[in-house]
Amino acid sequence: MILHGYWRSGTTYRTRIALALKGLSYEQVGHDLRTGEQRSAAFLTLNPQGLVPALETDDGVLTQSPAILEWLEERYPEPPLLPAAPGDRAIVRAMAATIACDIHPLNNMRVLKAVRALGGDADAWAAGWIGDGFAALEAMIARHGAGFAFGDRPTLADCHLVPQVYSAERFGVDLAPYPQLMAATERARALPAVQAAHPDEQPDADR
Repeated sequence: MILHGYWRSGTTYRTRIALALKGLSYEQVGHDLRTGEQRSAAFLTLNPQGLVPALETDDGVLTQSPAILEWLEERYPEPPLLPAAPGDRAIVRAMAATIACDIHPLNNMRVLKAVRALGGDADAWAAGWIGDGFAALEAMIARHGAGFAFGDRPTLADCHLVPQVYSAERFGVDLAPYPQLMAATERARALPAVQAAHPDEQPDADR
């Protein structure tokens, strides 16, 4: 497999975590979003949307990180990143979607550029949406977590949560109101696979 991404991209980060938790080997190709490399003709042949990540697989080129993570779970079911019970799986997917649908899209690079172009405070914008989502996740983790975001082992929820906390820290968000969320994050961050997926450990990271 070949993962096309950007070292600091939250969506690429969550994909790296899932790949690492499943013990899968892959190559990486970096595309610097700051210089617009994701809009090159070569990359647009892989992903016409011009976004990262894109994962080259035997099943073709996959895009959109939630779809990639679901494919990984179906194609490589061990170790599982979803619980066995259908209701529990729905809860994990809801936690992941809280980040993938309601938090991350509102603080990614292209949205923040648009906020700045309109004269807005991009950092305050991002922090506000992160705070709203984290408040909901705090309650969900308090209800369903047992060391990790859901239960006692990492799931797709943790794959999404760790990169979003990384982003929150970059924006200077006060994380003190979310003790359950941060405890789950730190538990996940302690895993060697998650440590290997950290942006600073990637070959295209700023040095």
